[in-house]
Amino acid sequence: MIDIIPSSIVQRREKAEFSRLLVVVASALFGFAGATTVAAPADATPCPDVEVVFARGTFEPPGVGATGQAFVDALTAKVANTTIDVYPVNYPASLDFATAAAGIIDAGNKVKDVAATCPHTEIVIGGYSQGAAVAAYLTEDSVPAGFSLPPGLTGPMPPSVADHVAAVVLFGKPSSGFMQMIYSGAPPITVGALYTGKTTDLCIPDDPVCVPGAGNFGAHNKYIADGLTDQAADFTSKKL
Repeated sequence: MIDIIPSSIVQRREKAEFSRLLVVVASALFGFAGATTVAAPADATPCPDVEVVFARGTFEPPGVGATGQAFVDALTAKVANTTIDVYPVNYPASLDFATAAAGIIDAGNKVKDVAATCPHTEIVIGGYSQGAAVAAYLTEDSVPAGFSLPPGLTGPMPPSVADHVAAVVLFGKPSSGFMQMIYSGAPPITVGALYTGKTTDLCIPDDPVCVPGAGNFGAHNKYIADGLTDQAADFTSKKL
């Protein structure tokens, strides 16, 4: 005799399994990134040549995280005689993905402030995992239909700000399906038209966070080992 399990139970089991796996991945990241430090500005001048605004991944300690640090280090090596300031986006980076809105607010405020006070500084926006979602949301053209903005968000950044952004680097950006499994209130992640030509969206082929149907959660930790942080730095250096 074949038992038929209601689809609602299957969906709950799948969601629980995704959450469990994400905790495993995030815990691994925490252990790997525990010694990460934030790169100090290359120069103490008020307006650096380049401002990197980077959002870390889930469970990584405050700072830019391991992937962000590897990217900054690689970029610094590629652009000699260039002053680089690094701003780690301030947000919880927890399993409560709704709080990613705090990162969008903080990153947006920083980008707009640099664009206004240091008009000749080139801005690089980046993020890893949940942080990549934060970075990508920051570039959105408009508020998705039917979506109500969280408190503190007033809408997309002014179009003029895009002129100050040289590059956007995204590592392991969650797919829409993955985001819905973790947080059903998440709007679609779409890089805005003003930023698509200056964005590199990097995803390891078997990383289930960014590839629907993939199952190797270990791949989500390999953006440094697989050379993608160096690849992103090369892309960025050519945009500066």
